[in-house]
Amino acid sequence: MNRYITLAIACFAVVPMQAQTIDDVLRQVEQNNKELQAQAQATLASKLEVQAENNLEDPSVEYSPFYTRGITGMSSSELVVTQGFDFPTLYSARRKSGKVKQEALDRRYQAVRRDILLQAKNLCLDLIMLRQKQALLDERAKNADELLALFEKRLQEGDAGILEVNKIKMERMSVQTETAQTSAAHRTALQGLLALNGNLPLTFDSDTYPRMEEPNDANALYDEVMATDAALLEADANARAAEQELKVNRQSWLPKLEVGYRRNTSLDEKSNGFLVGGSFPLFSNRKKTRIARAQAVSARLAADDARLKAESEVHSRFNEMCRLREAMEAYDVTLMHRTLALLHEAVRAGQLSVIEFYTEADNVYRNLQAYIELENQYQKLMAEIYKNRL
Repeated sequence: MNRYITLAIACFAVVPMQAQTIDDVLRQVEQNNKELQAQAQATLASKLEVQAENNLEDPSVEYSPFYTRGITGMSSSELVVTQGFDFPTLYSARRKSGKVKQEALDRRYQAVRRDILLQAKNLCLDLIMLRQKQALLDERAKNADELLALFEKRLQEGDAGILEVNKIKMERMSVQTETAQTSAAHRTALQGLLALNGNLPLTFDSDTYPRMEEPNDANALYDEVMATDAALLEADANARAAEQELKVNRQSWLPKLEVGYRRNTSLDEKSNGFLVGGSFPLFSNRKKTRIARAQAVSARLAADDARLKAESEVHSRFNEMCRLREAMEAYDVTLMHRTLALLHEAVRAGQLSVIEFYTEADNVYRNLQAYIELENQYQKLMAEIYKNRL
């Protein structure tokens, strides 16, 4: 494994030289991601191929020497230089088709870029959630250590029972297990983020989510998504490219032209002339138009399908966002932390037994963890909704 990765994931908390935001991380991923670099080169190669489709044919040169019995050396020769080209209107049609094809290739690159950056952002959001979970576990571990020291002393003085001490020890074991699981999940998420960054060193230690704009109008969100969704724009460009290709194939019945120069030489004379010819695509053009028409229909149907799916996703995600927001508002995080502090004071003062303390505290901790997971789900949903802004 790359030594940078080893250093980056060696411990749960990475101390960066300079704090990085999610936007900083995404800029690095966009610059260093190998899949995105490969896609950029593939897009360039495909665009060059499209441009090459509209080039002139290569010129042809033929030279034929002739020999006659009884004559020393060459008796005559023929030189033919020709240049073939398509009917002029085809070049214009292919140029228009090529522009739309190149646009479709650019749209494809943008869709791949968006998906990679969304994947990286989701990993950053997971890292934030895991740090919040670890902070909650650290609080539980601190409380357990303090209670264990207090009740071991009380046990020696005869003011506490062994069951209470054992209950605290079991709580510590539970916290240690959850800490190990959280640490493993953190390392996995961080390693995934480093892989997206081309295995180059990367630091991200934020434990708070960035501020975001929350959509309140479903219609405004619908208009934005339908106008900017990368997959929709790619599908529409593919459909228009297929339609332009159909127009090109409808002209493929036109003859190919050929012009050239011919020079004939013999022992006592030389002659020059021009060559004009053509070929008619009687056989090579069979079914090309039907094929192009079927491809155009297929591309348009694919674009319509993508639009229908996007419309459905916009409405379902907006409804899910409203549901998650309402669920989050039901949690009073400040009240839960205040309750934990009061419970801790009560058990230290002897107003609650350890069993009663953990019965109440476990419920509060479960609610806090549920809120952390719910907030992460909400943040990921918002990232999905606004993924075309990446």
